[in-house]
Amino acid sequence: MLRTDKERIVAELAEELGAAETLIVADYRGLTNKQLEALRDELIPHGARFRIVKNTLTRRAAEQAGAESLLVMLEGPTAIAFIESGGDPAAVAKALAATAKQTNVLELRGGVLEGKTLSAADVDRLATLPSVDVLRGQLVGAIVAPLNALLGLVSAPLRDLHGLVDARIRQLEEQGEVVEPPAADVAVAEEAVQTEDAPTAEPAEEESGAEAEAPEASAEAPAEEPAEEGRTQEQEEEQ
Repeated sequence: MLRTDKERIVAELAEELGAAETLIVADYRGLTNKQLEALRDELIPHGARFRIVKNTLTRRAAEQAGAESLLVMLEGPTAIAFIESGGDPAAVAKALAATAKQTNVLELRGGVLEGKTLSAADVDRLATLPSVDVLRGQLVGAIVAPLNALLGLVSAPLRDLHGLVDARIRQLEEQGEVVEPPAADVAVAEEAVQTEDAPTAEPAEEESGAEAEAPEASAEAPAEEPAEEGRTQEQEEEQ
């Protein structure tokens, strides 16, 4: 390998090591190319890239990136699973641990979790944790459950009160007792009855009109009689 190629690889590894907050180092010795490809394909959905590296170049890259804690893990054939910021470290560790158990070849050496150095035992424990999707579901359940309980506590008295009112109404109906309507309904009913019993305005106007005409007629009648008496006296005098 040319010196320029080595420098390019070291620069790339140093950039990846510096950008990756979480990674897992494994010894892939004994895995076939087919098994390596299958493992790469399995890790991609979890946000991880599985890369085989040379220890000499990786040591130089780790020193440049300030990741000296990785130096003790770079012994023998080495592969690193670089986990992206949106990846699932638990799922990646679980997949690597499952491959190690199935093949009896892959060996987990350790790693880094958000800047904290992990031993091989720490990676094994990380593999036993639930995945991010499961943790999100548990978190949503933990948030929603108290809200549902609070809603049940608030709505229970209302349901009980409504049930008591219905039960009391049925009891009164069975006993033949009349349930008094609200005061507003009683007032409306009384007002309607008073309106039906009250006399209409038209007869009153007719009576008042007849009474008004009667006095006029009685007042005019006596005025005609003196006039007739006056004419009778005048006729007698003329005769």
